Amino acid sequence: ELSPHLPAPENVEIYSYNFHSLLRWSPVSVETGSVLYTVHYKTGAFPVWNETNCTRIPQTQCRFPLEIQKRRWTVHLRVRAELGQVLSDWVDTGPFVAERDTTLGPPKVNRVSANSDSLLLSVTPPFTPEPGDSFRYHVFYWENTTSPTKKDQEAQKTLLQIGKLKESTLYCFSLRVEFGDLLGQQSVPQCHRTAIS
Repeated sequence: ELSPHLPAPENVEIYSYNFHSLLRWSPVSVETGSVLYTVHYKTGAFPVWNETNCTRIPQTQCRFPLEIQKRRWTVHLRVRAELGQVLSDWVDTGPFVAERDTTLGPPKVNRVSANSDSLLLSVTPPFTPEPGDSFRYHVFYWENTTSPTKKDQEAQKTLLQIGKLKESTLYCFSLRVEFGDLLGQQSVPQCHRTAIS
């Protein structure tokens, strides 16, 4: 007699954006009944599986519990499907380290002030910094013409100046942030006209 077997969740992956991380997977389909899921975690420092806030849940994703939302920790997660008393095999993720594996979004441009020969940008990083964090901002800028020459510069401050510009001219710029070994996504270009002197 065949023992009832439940397929394990597939496409199990950790999705992490700006240090907000969750585990997600594809739903397990069955003929009858509704499948529930349970997620466990363990850390590199304490390799014992622990329960999360996702025990017997119907959703196909689970936010990281607060106790493992540490940037430098190595975290392993596993998920299984459950249908009544029938359990699937566990599916483990590989080691995840947020500081290495998260995706950084673009920096946020709060304000742009135009002078006759420069644009002054006020920016903030894509996530709330912790004490001691340092960022490098890469600014790409170009005159809004049919064949623009792109230039770039770097800065570590949140007040960035793009200088040596022509007056009353439309310039576009795009930014990305570097944090440790992570290079963030580039922002959507914005265009501003310099002032008339």
